Amino acid sequence: MERQQLRFLDNWLRNKNRKPLIIRGARQVGKSTLVDLFVQRHNLELSLVNLERYPDLSQVFSGNNPELILQQIEFLPNMKKIGKDSILFLDEIQAVPEAIPALRYFYEDMGELPLVSAGSLLEFALADHTFSMPVGRIQYLHMGPMTFTEFLSAMDEDALKNFIEQYEFGQEIGEIVHQRLLELLRSYYYIGGMPEAVAVFADSRSYRDVSEVHNAIIETYRDDFPKYAGSRDLNRMLNVFNFAARNVGIKVKYSNISSQDQSATIKKDIELLAMARVINKVVHSHCTGLPLQADQQEKIYKLLFLDIGLMNAVCGLDWLSFSRMDDLKLVNQGAVAEQFVGQHLQAMLADKPNRELNYWLREGKAASAELDFVVGVSGNIIPVEVKSGAAGTLKSLHQFMGSKQAPLAVRFDINQPSVQEVDTVITKNKKRRPVQYPLVSLPLYLVERLGAVVHAVLDQ
Repeated sequence: MERQQLRFLDNWLRNKNRKPLIIRGARQVGKSTLVDLFVQRHNLELSLVNLERYPDLSQVFSGNNPELILQQIEFLPNMKKIGKDSILFLDEIQAVPEAIPALRYFYEDMGELPLVSAGSLLEFALADHTFSMPVGRIQYLHMGPMTFTEFLSAMDEDALKNFIEQYEFGQEIGEIVHQRLLELLRSYYYIGGMPEAVAVFADSRSYRDVSEVHNAIIETYRDDFPKYAGSRDLNRMLNVFNFAARNVGIKVKYSNISSQDQSATIKKDIELLAMARVINKVVHSHCTGLPLQADQQEKIYKLLFLDIGLMNAVCGLDWLSFSRMDDLKLVNQGAVAEQFVGQHLQAMLADKPNRELNYWLREGKAASAELDFVVGVSGNIIPVEVKSGAAGTLKSLHQFMGSKQAPLAVRFDINQPSVQEVDTVITKNKKRRPVQYPLVSLPLYLVERLGAVVHAVLDQ
């Protein structure tokens, strides 16, 4: 199965000013597999060092001498000489934090050697580091679950994958294509984008086998809790983990998670799970300008889970009950559509300086409003509303468009693409005022084309 990040690695390898690369992402999103595919693609010799197995290398890396480091690495069991056609892969680099600042010297003294590193709990090493980070001398690649188009590729549905990737707004989508994509979308909702789950389904077409993979991955995450939770209450962290999966898209109130623990305690548990990239925050922004993160309120946020398939597994949904649900029920049983769109927006922002997702919330006794997501596209603020079914009111969208500087709004649902001119009236400051704006509706399976569609509509 080919990952989109391979294109990034292709360009990285060709770059004459190439920097050591750190791949960041949660456990089991496919970081090591990505490197294996990349090595095969370019016919390179892989020199793999799993630093969890060799913690004693900390003293070697502390010397910051690339030549001496390579000499010692070549003495490791089954390690070949690292030559001009080699790529050095330092896996689980967080196990030897001294290796991170040493990357600077590989860049400065041995830039011809392609060097990739990765680590599942790397965020904790970076947050707790007492060393000098090699700022400007390393490059990051952020990695998450497989996207829907990557899933289609793994299912040998390349025609449908190519259709999505080449779709241009205004293009007619035949009903057979539309229905097939909706059917495959439902499968993706259940299977998700964890590479092992996708690979198992591609091989066996068994949803039961997928469930076994999901359960094993979830246990792996739970087993990781002691590695970063320290002396914290592991049962409480498990409750927070489960709460996050079952309450995607809902504003976090610490008292709803536990009435027995202090807010600061629950907040810390959430932060630890977010650092492990098992969950992600979507933070409220006032959306007065770009970047949205400059105007956000850190205390007001909702959560996304790492992966939609894992989210449904934690919620206890089996394929039989899942497949029988209508779209409205899907949203009520765990905000599936919102998780799907949020997961793909995160993939879209993976290589951007401002990677955090935002949403908009206005709370009031008589006039509350909330938008699922707000993103920056082409220098514009773009509100995004997610509706699982064919219908749905847009009152919050009207309120947002009546008070913010946004050229258009986007709605994801199960319908064919369309654009309509909304002409309505809202109440603002106790006064009625007209609001007009273009509303672009897209089927959920076109979420990866959001940027291209917004470009096209704005250029019309």
